[in-house]
Amino acid sequence: MTKKVDGIIEAVRYKNGQIAMVRAFERRGATFSDRTLLDRKTLLERLRGGKNFATGSRENLLASTFKVDKPVLFAEKNEQAFIATRENPNQDELENVPFF
Repeated sequence: MTKKVDGIIEAVRYKNGQIAMVRAFERRGATFSDRTLLDRKTLLERLRGGKNFATGSRENLLASTFKVDKPVLFAEKNEQAFIATRENPNQDELENVPFF
């Protein structure tokens, strides 16, 4: 990834086919925060605000070092917002992200 990542999503919770909440790490200057829980509304606000999120996981014992997988994309169709890791989504879907 060439873009600076503002957040890493490590786990997701769905409700009725939509993301209800994600467990993520957010960039805080040169480092990252502890695990935070972001609800759908907050995540959408951050994505609409231009923040770059990706899926991935924290490397054990390496502080703010992450294995980054796929970028998280925001799309709107017919006045519906979708959060996904693939282009032109029809529903919320973060591929290969574990549930919590």
